[in-house]
Amino acid sequence: MPTLPRRLRLPMALVGLAALAAGAITHWSASERQAPLSQQIPIGLIRNDPGAAAGYTLFDTRAGPVFLIDNAGHMVHRWRMPEHAHFAVAELLPNGDLMVILEEDMGETCALGLGGDIAWMRPDGKVVWRYKPAGCAHHDHMLLPNGNVLFLLDSVKSRQEAIAAGANPAFVGPDGLLVDHLVEIRPVPPASGEVVWRWSPWDHLVQDFDPDKPNYGRPADHPGRIDINFLLEKLATAAKADRAMREDWLHANAIDYHAEADHVLLLPRHFSELWVVDRSTTTEGAAGRSGGRHGRGGDLLWRWGNPRAHGAGSVADQRLFWPHAAHWIPDGLPGAGNILLFNNGDEFGALRRGHSDVLELAYPLGDPRFGAWPAGEPQPPSAPTWRYAADPPGDFLSHRLSNAQRLGNGNTLIASGFQGTIFEVTPQGREVWRYVSPVVDGERLFQGDPVPYQLPGRFGRAVWQNTVYRAFRYPPAYPGLEALDLTPKGALALQR
Repeated sequence: MPTLPRRLRLPMALVGLAALAAGAITHWSASERQAPLSQQIPIGLIRNDPGAAAGYTLFDTRAGPVFLIDNAGHMVHRWRMPEHAHFAVAELLPNGDLMVILEEDMGETCALGLGGDIAWMRPDGKVVWRYKPAGCAHHDHMLLPNGNVLFLLDSVKSRQEAIAAGANPAFVGPDGLLVDHLVEIRPVPPASGEVVWRWSPWDHLVQDFDPDKPNYGRPADHPGRIDINFLLEKLATAAKADRAMREDWLHANAIDYHAEADHVLLLPRHFSELWVVDRSTTTEGAAGRSGGRHGRGGDLLWRWGNPRAHGAGSVADQRLFWPHAAHWIPDGLPGAGNILLFNNGDEFGALRRGHSDVLELAYPLGDPRFGAWPAGEPQPPSAPTWRYAADPPGDFLSHRLSNAQRLGNGNTLIASGFQGTIFEVTPQGREVWRYVSPVVDGERLFQGDPVPYQLPGRFGRAVWQNTVYRAFRYPPAYPGLEALDLTPKGALALQR
């Protein structure tokens, strides 16, 4: 069996379409925001050079269908989502099933992001397992080596619970806070699952606002704990333009598992950080501060990207800006053991860089200080080992969505979600493959058709209606492809 990425999940890498996405469209009047907007851009396959990695690329679309295409841009398979499901976070499993998170009638609990049920679908679209958790599964999920499923789950902490945990009441809204949990279940088809492990950041808080409340302490003295007040004022300010932002405390969007170390990676977008916790604990141990391989219980073992979040630096030390899709590069691939992520470039307030980049970080597992970092110091590494950025930087910008994947030939596949664009670059940054999704609201466009876009107030930049969340390239020998008819069925972009 070939060496495969540990995380072959729903594809969503985004590449900036120069002027429109990067900054030429910035200020709009009310009438312009409401007018139908579109732009005629090339869609479908744009480039396929000999240096591109062989394989099949999986990507999602806004209206639900998930597509698999070959390097020539021809569709080889399509999964239609169940009725009412209008978005899916997808991964092709080794047995040929598609594991998806289905977003449909989410209700208020899930209203702030992708979310819903977890399902396994056969190549013909038949659902063989569909699990509805108590809460909202969202953004990311993965099949663990033991056959269990790890996923992100939203639940609500009331305003009263947040204040009791030391939150500043001035910045907690009436609806409380959404809190992301890690949950591991053993699937029980056709519609059930057994929870076997759980971790919650709510069990590892610190706050220096109210000495009469629990977890009082100086955040800089407790790098393994999470300052409940770090973002609340920013969220309350953002909520003046977007009410939902007030409740969206962490907005975690990625998870991954390191089998050798038994670590779980979590990416809380609003903290602009990477977090790692110890999965070797029991659920009870994960709620405490002792036990497990590192003797730290469920406290954070490592955090990186924004040391201000734990009182260990300034704005100048921030390296991540609302990133997405962080994961460990799998064994057998160039950079194995390092962390790869899409660094979007957005943030609260004025911290908007105007460009995205892709970073590869050395994971400091072998550092003797691992799990017990000195208080008040940024944690290593001091800089990425590899970085992709455009020249000029503003030509590559996706404020949300997106991912990156290391390929077997050493290249990196990148999905720039806001522009529905997937591209592959060499280690030197030379582009060898590019594809622009021609699918809008589930319908395939003709080549030459204008692609509609919108300018939501929250983003302030063009969001194309052909967006993708993530994209992944599966090598030809991937076992999951054996269950599919890979006969090319024509280009997705229609021709007149």
